[in-house]
Amino acid sequence: MTQISQSPAPRAARSNTGRFIGLATLTTVVALLPLALPNAFYVDVAIRIAILAVNGIALNLLMGYTGQISLGHAGFFGLGAYGSAVLTAHFGWSPLWALLAAAAMTAVIAWGVARVILRLRGHYLAMATLGLGIIISIVLSNETAWTGGPDGMAVDSFSLFGVPLSGERRWYWVFGGLLIGTVILAQNLIDSPAGRALQALHGSETAASVAGIDVGRRKVGVFVLSATVAAVMGSLSAHYAGYINPGIAGFLQSVELVIIVVLGGMASIYGSIFGAVVMGLLPQLLAGYEGWDSVLFGLIMVVTMIVLPRGVVPSLTARLRSTRFGTKGNAPC
Repeated sequence: MTQISQSPAPRAARSNTGRFIGLATLTTVVALLPLALPNAFYVDVAIRIAILAVNGIALNLLMGYTGQISLGHAGFFGLGAYGSAVLTAHFGWSPLWALLAAAAMTAVIAWGVARVILRLRGHYLAMATLGLGIIISIVLSNETAWTGGPDGMAVDSFSLFGVPLSGERRWYWVFGGLLIGTVILAQNLIDSPAGRALQALHGSETAASVAGIDVGRRKVGVFVLSATVAAVMGSLSAHYAGYINPGIAGFLQSVELVIIVVLGGMASIYGSIFGAVVMGLLPQLLAGYEGWDSVLFGLIMVVTMIVLPRGVVPSLTARLRSTRFGTKGNAPC
């Protein structure tokens, strides 16, 4: 008997249902989590996880869906943070206008840089973005008069229309809302014609060009979007923490974002969230193994990628679908 293949409509319906369930679950967790957090320390950890998750989703749009490698993405996070800090501390700008200006400045810089470096591919692109991140970090360290140099600088508290935003609980709702909003925007982008064009670039830029896609414009656009999101999160994180130093734009922070994307799953929105949770919680859980925490962390990463080479969420999703439908599922979350 000839096996009848599934029609696209049921697959699309399952995809939409899965995304609705994922979003509903995320919203529920964000709404109820404060009830389970006993003190401000745990709320702070949750906030930092949300920051990592938003940055991870933005970077995944660039790396996972479009196939463009970036090893200097923390540099844009640092530009947003220092842009807000400098404008509020040295020029007396309000935090909201400083955030918007820092994001716009970062978008312009990213646009100019992307038009040049995105002509490169593979490890050449990786080296170029790595160099970009290092340049940003060095500039932030050397401009002592404006940035405080290696010692960093204090950042004014954030206020909106004269109302100060203070306390971990209030900031939790800001970053939790941003995380949910980022997920919604990312899902809508991926499902749109522009999102399908980005995924076509990941498959083959030549084929995408033959199909009529403006490859250069699409790559620059997603690079600017990803950098702008990082800048906004950098600005808000600076106001939340009240202090920044050039380390936030360093190479290790960029590697951390790449680990979040790869560990959780390339081309997986919820994979980025899972990766952020792991990167936020695992150092805390391993803190008791002083001297061995880095070794255990690396070992866990290696074993995870060997067992789940496509990333945790896509690999587990594929296995579940394979078990349920008797086929090899291949759809990201």
